[in-house]
Amino acid sequence: MPILTKDEAYTLLKKVISYSKADECEVNIGGGDSANIRYARNSVSTSGVISQSSLVISSAYGKKLGTATINEFDDASLEKVVRRSEELAQLAPENPEFVSFLGPQTYQQSKTFVQATASITPKQRADLVAQSLQIAKEGKAVAAGFLEDSIGYSAMMNSKGLFAYNTGTGTNFSVTVRTEDGKGSGYATRGYNDVTKLDTKSATKIATDKAVGSAQAKAIEPGKYTVILEPAAAAVLLERIIFGLDARQADEGRSFLSKPGGTTRLGEKMVDERVNIYSDPLSTDLPTNTWTGDGRPQEKVSWIEKGVVKNFTYSRYWAEKKGVKAVPFPDGIIMEGGTKSLEELIKGTKKGVLVTRLWYIRDVDPQSLLLTGLTRDGTFYIENGKIQYPIKNFRFNESPVIMLNNLEELGKVERTVSVESNANYLLPPLKIRDFTFTSLSDAV
Repeated sequence: MPILTKDEAYTLLKKVISYSKADECEVNIGGGDSANIRYARNSVSTSGVISQSSLVISSAYGKKLGTATINEFDDASLEKVVRRSEELAQLAPENPEFVSFLGPQTYQQSKTFVQATASITPKQRADLVAQSLQIAKEGKAVAAGFLEDSIGYSAMMNSKGLFAYNTGTGTNFSVTVRTEDGKGSGYATRGYNDVTKLDTKSATKIATDKAVGSAQAKAIEPGKYTVILEPAAAAVLLERIIFGLDARQADEGRSFLSKPGGTTRLGEKMVDERVNIYSDPLSTDLPTNTWTGDGRPQEKVSWIEKGVVKNFTYSRYWAEKKGVKAVPFPDGIIMEGGTKSLEELIKGTKKGVLVTRLWYIRDVDPQSLLLTGLTRDGTFYIENGKIQYPIKNFRFNESPVIMLNNLEELGKVERTVSVESNANYLLPPLKIRDFTFTSLSDAV
């Protein structure tokens, strides 16, 4: 289905609202096209295009809510789905946490749409993959990767006069490179709104060099080490802090941000004072939608400032209960960094471990945010400011809260993609002391 313009979306949603007989009605619509190329063993294996769209209507009678979804937009189907949502609402029990839909809102404009990405051709996509494969083959290595680009839109309207619309583009690339004998592995990932910023050649070169360089890994004893976490490795730990900034969980004692007696750590210094984490939908490097699925505006929010927890996310129900502003969960996270490159961080390290990537992250203790997982795709021993040799992978046990209290240095910020959530972030590489490796792993 073609991307609906703002006027087309408005007209369609207005029609759906006109069918409603409920006390309140809200409609969300979204759709888009995505295309991808997947390759493995230095050869393209699949490619495809996905085009999809859906419309979700929510009807409310008092505190009773019914929701129905459809992907056919002719008049008869639209009226049918409205009636279905109303039937479901009449059958539903009252929801004690139901909050009436929002009225009209004012939204800022963010540059989430880039024409170059929207206009990408199959040849351009194939050329980007060909450049990646060329680097791997020249390095006598074997690459497997995935390249995807997308264009989409979203819009919402309700019976109280709210209307919101946005379009966006994106491209994500990831590549894993192995040596021919399978003993060495490297990884790189990139994600942008603007495909012209994507350099698959340089990303694959990094992954290939790590694969070749990690082939003869040595075992060293587990223990506490100074580590340098590349942004892709840092992302999967730092996002657990962001996911935990929920006010209700903290207030009800279910969070690492909870304190005895029903209080929380809001306003307290939790980590090193150099830690500043915020979200900004108008960021030029990480632009995101300026409204949420329930119509709340997304604004610039400081989450951790000079190590102090400054804000929690609030659902509209919990915010109303507590008498505070309903702050939505952010679509993108930015952590301020320093001025040093990754190479400069390595040069300034007397003894330590360089970690390319962490994966298979699992909770050990939610109350302290203690996590476990594994290193992979290139782990190296540093001594006297130089990478001396590759080392076998580790299992780690570490809390990102403790980690950010053991912060030594921050590198330059770069855009990265989390392997766990597929979310895009702006993060620096982190130099951390006393990072806990508990055992060796046979993973490559």
